[in-house]
Amino acid sequence: MTNTMWGGRFAASPADIMEEINASIDFDKRLWRHDIAASKAHVAMLAATGIIDSKEADEIVNGLDRILAEMKAGKFAFSRKLEDIHLNVEHRLTELIGPVAGKLHTARSRNDQVATDFKLYVRDEIATIKAALTALQLALAKKALDHAGTVMPGFTHLQTAQPITFGHHLLAYVEMFGRDQGRFANAAERLNESPLGAAALAGTSFPIDRGMTAEALGFARPAANSLDAVSDRDFALETLAAAAIAAMHLSRLAEEIVLWTSPQFGFARLSDAYATGSSIMPQKRNPDAAELVRAKIGRIAGAFQSLLMVMKGLPLAYAKDMQEDKEPLFDALDTLKLGIAAMTGMVDDLEPDVRAMKKAASSGYATATDLADWLTLKLGLPFREAHKVTGQIVALAESKGCDLKKLSLADFQSVDKRIGKAVYPVLGIANAVKSRKSQGGTAPANVRREAKRWIKRLEKQGPRDKKEG
Repeated sequence: MTNTMWGGRFAASPADIMEEINASIDFDKRLWRHDIAASKAHVAMLAATGIIDSKEADEIVNGLDRILAEMKAGKFAFSRKLEDIHLNVEHRLTELIGPVAGKLHTARSRNDQVATDFKLYVRDEIATIKAALTALQLALAKKALDHAGTVMPGFTHLQTAQPITFGHHLLAYVEMFGRDQGRFANAAERLNESPLGAAALAGTSFPIDRGMTAEALGFARPAANSLDAVSDRDFALETLAAAAIAAMHLSRLAEEIVLWTSPQFGFARLSDAYATGSSIMPQKRNPDAAELVRAKIGRIAGAFQSLLMVMKGLPLAYAKDMQEDKEPLFDALDTLKLGIAAMTGMVDDLEPDVRAMKKAASSGYATATDLADWLTLKLGLPFREAHKVTGQIVALAESKGCDLKKLSLADFQSVDKRIGKAVYPVLGIANAVKSRKSQGGTAPANVRREAKRWIKRLEKQGPRDKKEG
């Protein structure tokens, strides 16, 4: 039989392979809540503008509510022959209330319908992701406060650079995820224009009120151009771009956890809740949760690239290519939410080895920069000369197989006679960390202040993020 939703243009049924490639219900059925909400807003507007009478509108709304109840109960029978969520809903509505169901599609098209549903879905997902990021940031900030004075080595090129605090390191990720919050918020702000009423591409001759449906669905305004309204997927691309960057940040933190929990570093430990064993090597404790979070960036970044390639060659307005917008986004956002949740759990679970971190921070001549700074501040050497002198002292310590603070005063003075005993306190890692009081520096006082500021802010904004969804 032909698809009755296509009208009288087609006399024969589609080929089996056509049905296979054309159907989207297997994945777009997750838009059911948004499709029902948009349809109810649309029919209320049709009645308010006199396009259909109020009795018909009531029948349609009652039918939609029955469908909604069936879907919530898991009793709705989705059919691939009806292609997508929109036609599945309309077909069931016709079964329930008869021909009046056909009036629901007055002054709209599946083009503006799907764009509206998809925007509503993405907007809800952004609110959920922002709330999840808030929980992750809060976990990081609280652990940073607990370890504001825990000394560890800071790295550049994965080589020991300068001593920092573990709290300072964790707060760097709080800042990263804060920028992710901003990107998602910006994406949500830009997508907040309603496509409903743009119809297929040119608008409609019916006297509709697009402002009414936009307001009912929580949009800031109707989209200004009907062509753009049905063909725009920038909102999905922006959200995927934000998701890819957030996933990259998760991956960087996951890599650090993999390193920190290895025997070679030994900086931290994950409990059995976030580690796995080996089928052959009994001694192994593998940080599989972190490794999987690290790996999932590929799927999320790939989703962004996939949709970008779908959209790059499409003329205005709608083309069926755009059906390929949903599967990548659904998978990417599901994957991101899973990764954030896993990382939040790992951050809560992670136990740093304070002694191991401090020992590592004391090696690798980590206070060499502090020595160079001291030579400049106390002895008046130009920094470039101080840098050269310090390099010579490091080379001397290396030849003797000892740390800087183990060198004798005679050793120091063999390089520069102006160096006195006052140099020794400068070489201790605790003093080195404490001295970094510049704004954004690693001094424990700075870290405590910043961690408290973030905790206060995050605890305040958490419920607001959830309310947005």
